[in-house]
Amino acid sequence: MRITTRIAWLVAIATTVLVSGRALAQGCVAAHSNQRTMDELVKAYDGGSHGLWSIHNLTVDIGYRVFNSNKYFIGDQEIARPTAVRNHQNIFDIGVEYRLSPQWSFIADVPVYDGTRNQLYAPSGIYQVSGLGDIFLGAQRWIFRGPTESGGNIAVSASLKIPTGINDATGSALYKGQIIKATADQSMQPGDGGWGFELGTQGYKSLWHRADLYGQGQYLFNPMNTNGVPTFRSQPGQSIMSVTDQYLYRVGVSQGVPKLRGLALSLGVRGEGVPVRDLLGSSDGFRRPGTIVSLDPGLMYNLRRTTLSVNGPWALYRNRPPSVPEIQNNTPNGDAFFADYTVIVSLSHHF
Repeated sequence: MRITTRIAWLVAIATTVLVSGRALAQGCVAAHSNQRTMDELVKAYDGGSHGLWSIHNLTVDIGYRVFNSNKYFIGDQEIARPTAVRNHQNIFDIGVEYRLSPQWSFIADVPVYDGTRNQLYAPSGIYQVSGLGDIFLGAQRWIFRGPTESGGNIAVSASLKIPTGINDATGSALYKGQIIKATADQSMQPGDGGWGFELGTQGYKSLWHRADLYGQGQYLFNPMNTNGVPTFRSQPGQSIMSVTDQYLYRVGVSQGVPKLRGLALSLGVRGEGVPVRDLLGSSDGFRRPGTIVSLDPGLMYNLRRTTLSVNGPWALYRNRPPSVPEIQNNTPNGDAFFADYTVIVSLSHHF
């Protein structure tokens, strides 16, 4: 490779990493559930096939996301404020996939949360919450046995959400001139207190040389209405926390980098959020419905059985619509804090 060409590629890679490394997360309504890694959706960059690991193969994925939201929104409008709530969270996720057959896999996700929030409204204070989140156990099936003649495949998955995470964490706060133990904000709670289930899909389609179209989507169904945890809110219908549905999706194109074995760049669109109304059950209580749509650049590097991926979604659209209690009681539209960027890093190893 000519030196100038090599330098150009290194600059491009460094730019992607720096953009991702600066990224901060999207805010109070970002989905807590984890998204599957893309190593099954992108060709092995040394000329192999998509994620065709052997039967009885175990894959362990360590994921990390950072949330630091301080941009104030009502609806889809950002509003300047002299002071802002800063909601900072570190979300770690341990994902496991065990290949039972060429098409069937057992999947599991174990999230761990650590976050702080400087809450300015009563009860005001700095809240810090750490703990295990809700665990997901399920199965995935690829529709076609790979490799396929079309160069594409689709997988579907279903998981049970077990309410293992704490949903009533408290912090020290100032309320009516006294220091009290108050319930932390809903966005800080590692769990939601309800049983649920998640349906997902992912797929790929080969395009040109070492390029793929990829897509992923998942929806968390939470039939439980409210969980009985108080919010200290005085607005009608918002004194108890709601147990909310969540969704995640992303679609884009990946491209293997010529003459740089094991490296691929990707560019796509990512969306996530909390709907106003759940698809199953009632949607009473306090929730921050909202959606974030982001431009999603990323890179993946594969070395034998290990894959490192870094994504840096850049928020293009943010919206905090009114919740069910706000609609029913004709009260003002609530607010939410978002950030401009997020960082998502994962490391996968196939044993």
